[in-house]
Amino acid sequence: MDLVPTDNLAPGNSALQRRLFLLLACIALVYAFLAGLRTVSDTDLGWQLATGRWVAQHYSVPSTDVLSYTAAGQPWIYPVGAGLIFYAAYLLGGYALISWIGAAACVGTVALLLRRGSAVSAGIAILAVPLIAYRTAPRADMFTVVLFAAFLSLLWENYQTGHARLWLLPLLMVAWVNLHPGFVAGLALVPAYVVVELSDMMFPGPGRNEAVRRLRRAVPWLVATAVATLVNPWGGKIYAALARQQRVSEAHQFWIGEWTSVPMNWNAFAAALSLRQGAGAIYALLAIAVIAAAIALLHAQLGKAIILLAATYPAVRYYRMGAVFACVVVVIGGGVLATALARAAPRMQAARLRSLLAATAVALLAALALLRCFDLVTNRTYFQGTEATTFGAGLGWAFPQRGAEFIVRENLPGEVFNTYDEGGFVSWTLGPERRDYIDGRALPFGIKAIQRHQRLLQASPDSALWQEEARRYNLNTVILPIARLDESRYARLQNFCASKTWQPVYLDEVSAVFVRRTPQTEDLLQRFPVNCATAPLPAPPVGKSRAEAFHAWSNAAGVLAALDRNSAALSAVANALSIFPDSAFLHVLRGNLLLATGSPSESVQEFQAAVALDANEFTLSALASIYRKMGRMPAAYATMERAAQVAQRPEMEYLNLAYAYLQSRPSQPEAALKAFGEATRRAPRNMSAIDGGTFNVAIAQGRSSAWQSLGNLDEAIAAVQEIVQLQPSSPEPLTRLAQLYRMNGQVEEANRAEERAAAMTKANVP
Repeated sequence: MDLVPTDNLAPGNSALQRRLFLLLACIALVYAFLAGLRTVSDTDLGWQLATGRWVAQHYSVPSTDVLSYTAAGQPWIYPVGAGLIFYAAYLLGGYALISWIGAAACVGTVALLLRRGSAVSAGIAILAVPLIAYRTAPRADMFTVVLFAAFLSLLWENYQTGHARLWLLPLLMVAWVNLHPGFVAGLALVPAYVVVELSDMMFPGPGRNEAVRRLRRAVPWLVATAVATLVNPWGGKIYAALARQQRVSEAHQFWIGEWTSVPMNWNAFAAALSLRQGAGAIYALLAIAVIAAAIALLHAQLGKAIILLAATYPAVRYYRMGAVFACVVVVIGGGVLATALARAAPRMQAARLRSLLAATAVALLAALALLRCFDLVTNRTYFQGTEATTFGAGLGWAFPQRGAEFIVRENLPGEVFNTYDEGGFVSWTLGPERRDYIDGRALPFGIKAIQRHQRLLQASPDSALWQEEARRYNLNTVILPIARLDESRYARLQNFCASKTWQPVYLDEVSAVFVRRTPQTEDLLQRFPVNCATAPLPAPPVGKSRAEAFHAWSNAAGVLAALDRNSAALSAVANALSIFPDSAFLHVLRGNLLLATGSPSESVQEFQAAVALDANEFTLSALASIYRKMGRMPAAYATMERAAQVAQRPEMEYLNLAYAYLQSRPSQPEAALKAFGEATRRAPRNMSAIDGGTFNVAIAQGRSSAWQSLGNLDEAIAAVQEIVQLQPSSPEPLTRLAQLYRMNGQVEEANRAEERAAAMTKANVP
């Protein structure tokens, strides 16, 4: 690979230019390697491994679901190449080799971007490493990032020289279409390249002739690249499958953090300004893209400006698009800025000053990379939050590995119910003998299956809903992930531990296994008696390494707190903090424990410490909650507003804020209406399809109360009428509507609403 700088940073001193470029490029590559080398943690990898195993064992490519028992036989088309690669890697070197593949993908992406780069593009690449590392975790999507960088590098080389090896494009596309659906991003680069060439043809001069020559040479290979997408097991049907998946994904994406948008407000910027966190990378690259686009426009480079600005939209709209956006900024933005600096440099007459400025910039970037590399290898980057990974190779700490091994070893009965998060891991570790209930695939499950899964997790395990599901699918075993990634996991554990229908047979600090009480399982339950109130946590032995011990004590602390074993939880928190004292999660947890044990003032200090360490949605919401409990309402409102501004799902935080205004004494209906409006504005357009109307009902109920408090009964009635439309079979909204009608003097309307409510209530009585 030819790491050759093609743009100048300081004209007149080519030796300096090359040294600066090579230095920054080496720093970027080392940083990329360390950022990419981490334990396997992506939840999609499991079902991709299981798919690769199925193809290898059956010598065929499935077109229907073969991994689950709830959607078996439903249409499902997905490229299997990545699964085969990961399966082969696992057979050769286990999870460790898969981790090394992730590191290679991260390094390879950066190297491809710098093939013909400059010192400027190498500097931007250092800033972009966190975004690239995020999307090159081992999973099928990593191939899209690598191949996007390869496509962009080849097309940009052709634009610069007119002699790139474009024949590689269709070959790479054949691989891409069989590795990941993201091959459409490569197709998008084709018209983008054409736009750049056409923009150069708009102006007379030698540049126009060169653009014509380059485009004529490229067109056959670009056409061949599009045709190459048909070289897959399904041919053109893959596009229909992508269309179906996209329709389902619009709702499916609501539950996936990487599909949320990037917050664009001052609180989000401020939270991302820390030099030790990579979260600010997206904001830095957005600023660079806008500056580079403005410079491109000033120099009549319309095509480059269009691509840079167009690339910002998906990057802001979806977190997961940050990596391909980073590729565009490094290559095109870096090229524009390097050329601009080269033009501006002659105006600075002192060569020594130019060299000093260049050296200073390099030193700052090197210091930033060194600091972040130190944080990576010491695990500070991963310990501070709740990332399900650590530095090094192997399996991540958050997977319910020991619980799954217990199910296999003891051959627990019936189908196994699993939650969405670990479904892929279950299909891989329990299969092929067992299939999963649900996993991370948009198809074949669809939105209704996900909604039913959510209702089950929110319902009591002893409810009729669970009994119906158990009968329908012969559910006799449940595996719950309880590692410290989501507070709702603790609520599920509490519910199952208190259940009369399900009994725990296995419990550690990461997972719990429950078996349904039946005459057939009585002997099994007697052999594995587990008491949630007394089971030792963390389950011995505690790992010997610093990372293993930290995660064991941190996870145990969360589980013990959920089980109201507060003294043991405080002890576990202390053990974890003795290993790493700057964990925001642990300070929040200790704050909750101190509050529960009667130390509210100390509790506030812990929550404030957590926010100081990491002002995210979790820590800010926790601080706002304690402010509300202590009656410090202005501080609570301000903190809830901050939480909403940095949240992945801001609509829910604004909804909570609105109800906080309504429930305050005295009530603040005007402020509540404003917050309800913000919640509605931030919510996905298809919110009703996602949650069955629950969010919109909550909004309408709150607005009705607020308008009633303000004495505007017409608006209050309109809000309840909206609820009636959303819940046409429920009598409660009609009863509420009748009350408002009567208060507003609309007696006839009130009587009709009451009659409808009574008829509906009678019809619902069994």
